[in-house]
Amino acid sequence: MTRVLLIIDIQQDYFPGGRHPLVDPDAAAAAAARLLAAWRERGEPVVHVQHVWDAPDAAFFQPGTPGVEIHPVVAPRADEALVTKSNPNAFLETDLAERLDELARSAATPGDPISPVDLVVAGMMSSMCVDATVRAAADRGHAVAVAHDACAAPDLEFDGVVVPGAQVHAAFMAALADGYAAVDLADEIMARIA
Repeated sequence: MTRVLLIIDIQQDYFPGGRHPLVDPDAAAAAAARLLAAWRERGEPVVHVQHVWDAPDAAFFQPGTPGVEIHPVVAPRADEALVTKSNPNAFLETDLAERLDELARSAATPGDPISPVDLVVAGMMSSMCVDATVRAAADRGHAVAVAHDACAAPDLEFDGVVVPGAQVHAAFMAALADGYAAVDLADEIMARIA
């Protein structure tokens, strides 16, 4: 099975000084950077995802702004795939599914059936784009592991109740772990594949 690292939306607007800062984005980006370094060292495929919100009323990720840029610690190299999206689900209206299928095809032995990929996910936000993309990947038959310490969430509010980002993150990781993905620390994932 082909193993792919998928890094979702680790972009400047999610960091201090950005338009939509999350809780502890630097720690999440550092864990994602460790995963990225391990993938590069092993020569395994990496797919980066960048959200671009091209609307006049976009709150963040507007084209041409510093905030839309991928954070330097996980910036893609020229030989790594970059998928640009405008929806939370990175499969929706993008070529992500085709890219993953091509990676699986290129790794398959001629004559053997093509298997879904083994997807390892890091990114932002736990409660939106990570959640939507992981669920879509699992629905497509991919085996998914989420590096929970390589993801971050915002504080949210619902019906007058403020939910701290750490609790938002924990709730979404717990939900994903309940049937959609293996949810582990980045270092545990790297130890398993070493």
